[in-house]
Amino acid sequence: MDRIIIVHFGELSTKGDNRGLFIDCLYKNIRHRLRSFEGLEYEKAREHIYIKLLPTADVGATIDALGEIPGIQRLSLSYFVNRDIEAISVASLALLEEHKPATWKAKVKRADKSFPLDSYTTASEVGGYCLSHKAPPVDVHEPEATLNIEVRPEGAYVSLKEYPGLGGYPLGMNGKVLTLLSGGIDSPVACYQLMRRGLLVEAFHFASPPYTSLAVLDKLRDILKVLNKYQSKVRLHVVPFTKIQEAIYRYVPEPYCITIMRRMMLRLAEMGAKKYRCPAIATGEAVGQVASQTLESLRTINAVTNYPILRPLACSDKLSIIKTAKEIGTFEISIRPYEDCCTIFAPKKPKTKPRIEEAEKYEALFDFAPLLLEAIENTSDEVISDLEI
Repeated sequence: MDRIIIVHFGELSTKGDNRGLFIDCLYKNIRHRLRSFEGLEYEKAREHIYIKLLPTADVGATIDALGEIPGIQRLSLSYFVNRDIEAISVASLALLEEHKPATWKAKVKRADKSFPLDSYTTASEVGGYCLSHKAPPVDVHEPEATLNIEVRPEGAYVSLKEYPGLGGYPLGMNGKVLTLLSGGIDSPVACYQLMRRGLLVEAFHFASPPYTSLAVLDKLRDILKVLNKYQSKVRLHVVPFTKIQEAIYRYVPEPYCITIMRRMMLRLAEMGAKKYRCPAIATGEAVGQVASQTLESLRTINAVTNYPILRPLACSDKLSIIKTAKEIGTFEISIRPYEDCCTIFAPKKPKTKPRIEEAEKYEALFDFAPLLLEAIENTSDEVISDLEI
C-alpha cells in the first residue's frame, strides 16, 4: 500500500474554465514550499493534487507545511490500493487499527462507475470485513470517524484522518497589493488575510527617525519572516516620513493632524503602487477602532486617491485580530515596545468626523508635493525571504 496525501481544493472547485489555472498555480506553490523536503512524489489532476510519501518522507512536517499554503481546503492522509474489494478492506482495517476511533462508518465515492460494486455494497463489504477482524463498532448516524473510500480508474484511495488547510486562493493568483505595514498588531494580520486570498503582498512602511527607533525595522523584518510561511519572499519598502510629519505638525491644527497624515500616506502609497505595479493598496484598518477609522475619517482620507483600498480587517473586532495574530505567530513581535510614527505623533484630541473641505484648506498651508516626491525617491527596499530563517 502506498501512503498518499490528497490535497482538496475547496473554493478552487467553483472556478469553471479557469480552474486549471488556479490548480497550476497551487501546484507550483506546493512544489516551491516543499522544495527542501525529501521522499515526495507529485501528481496533479483536475480533482486533486496527490503527494506520494516515500519511506524517507517526514509525514508530520509535510502536513504542517501544506497546512500553511493558501488555496488548500483540507488534506487527507490516505492509502492507495488496487481497485479490489479485498485490498480496500485491508487498507481500511489498517487505518482503523492505527487511529482506533470509538465508532466509525464507511463513505464510498465511485468516481469510476465501472467498478463492479456499487457504493452501498462496497461500504457493506468493507464494514463486514473490518468487524470480523475486531474493528471498533459501526455507527452510521454519529460516528467518531468517517472512513472515506474513493474508487478511481487508477485505483482506490482510503483515508480516515483529515487535516484543515488555510482555504482561500493560491498565492499570486489574484495579483499584487501594496500593504501599509506599521509593525503593530493589525497590519500583519491584514497581510496574512490578503495572502490567504491569493494576493502577493508588498510591504510599505513609514519611518520617522529620530522620533521612531530603528528597532521598529527589526520588528518588521521579524514579522515578515513569520509571514514567509505563507509568502516566501516579501519586499519591504521603507519610506522616510520625518519631513512630511514635521511639516504637518508645524502648519496643521492638532485635531486634523492625524487626518492629514493619513492623507499624505495614501498619496505616497498611490505613488508607490504605481512604481511597484500594484493595482491596489491595502491597510490594517478596522472600522471605528481609532479616530482615523470612523466612516467620516475614512471618507476624508480616501478622497486623495482613486486606487482601490482593501481593508481585510474592516469588520473585525480587536479580540479576533489578536487571536489571529497569536495563531500565526506575529503577536509577540508586534507588542515589542517600539512605536511607529502614527503612535509617536498621535494628537490628544483627534477629529473623529473630519471634512474633506477642511482637510484641503489645511493642506493648502504648505507645499507638500516636493516632500512626497523626495520621500518616494529616497525609499529604501529590501527582500525578506524564508531563506533567512
